[in-house]
Amino acid sequence: MVQFKKMRFLQDLPPITDKRILLRVDFDVPIEDGKILDETRIKTSLPSIRFLREKQGKVILLAHLGRPTGKEQKFSLKPLLPLLENLLRQKVNFIEDFEKAQVEALNLLENLRFWPGEEANDLNFAKKLAVLGDFYVNDAFAVCHRLHASVVGTPQYLPSFAGKHLEREIKELTKILQEPNRPLVAIIGGAKIETKLPSITNLAKTADKVLVGGRLMFELGGLHLDPNVVVASDDIETKDIGPESIRLFTEIIKSAAMVVWNGPMGVFEEEKHTLGTKTIAEAVVGSAAYSVVGGGDTIAALNKFGLLAKINYVSMGGGAMLEFLAGKKLPGLAALERANS
Repeated sequence: MVQFKKMRFLQDLPPITDKRILLRVDFDVPIEDGKILDETRIKTSLPSIRFLREKQGKVILLAHLGRPTGKEQKFSLKPLLPLLENLLRQKVNFIEDFEKAQVEALNLLENLRFWPGEEANDLNFAKKLAVLGDFYVNDAFAVCHRLHASVVGTPQYLPSFAGKHLEREIKELTKILQEPNRPLVAIIGGAKIETKLPSITNLAKTADKVLVGGRLMFELGGLHLDPNVVVASDDIETKDIGPESIRLFTEIIKSAAMVVWNGPMGVFEEEKHTLGTKTIAEAVVGSAAYSVVGGGDTIAALNKFGLLAKINYVSMGGGAMLEFLAGKKLPGLAALERANS
């Protein structure tokens, strides 16, 4: 991780007994009628929380949920308390107003986006958050591409570190760009050419092959791409890649030593258009390649096909993963480096 040599990690923390640690986590999980539908993101933060508690630090969890307009109760983080207490086997103190906070051993602050200063990256808001803590730890890779106060503002005012999950994300994605196992095959699907094209272009410099499917196959028309970029050439009702592309893609994947994948091959939510994504998923897990996948739709597809557990590393960053693979400097990572320069 040469380009992150200024970053400090949890093992670099000084003694933190009775010190307050602001831990930025990714708790943006689907909730329906107060019930959490997917706990994955919450579970990725547990190693950092446990590490800090074992070192006797007082932990204040900072997170957001959804896109609330003001203080909408349906976006409150309060429903997460029973799950957190069950997973961590200790009481979690809920802080509704950080300016009147009573800090206990383990705390969860209300949805950061209830305060307009968070998304506006208001430095006064960032400073008020910083007053709550003695140290800052970012363990939320999924928001590292956001210019938000808790991601880039607060680290300016406190000694700052990367959490265990964030460290692993950086290591896994850096390996793809800097020292991949070869042949490296990148698979990019879904839609939104404006967010995917920079990744395709940058990965083409490193990967042996970049396979492109999904809606992108229609959006890339007329663009000059590197010769190692293979765009799906046939389709089924413009909603899935066709049999010829499936055959070609699976052949290429079969010989891969490393695969990185973001974005499905078609509208897999519709049963008649699952074949492309499902066959590619089966090819990835059936190969000897080390596999890294990310993006909400890709994870949902692999879950649907019962294959997610067979992936070597699942990145929790969708947009953040794409920006990292595009070679961009993520603001949240840059903030951690600046805090230590």
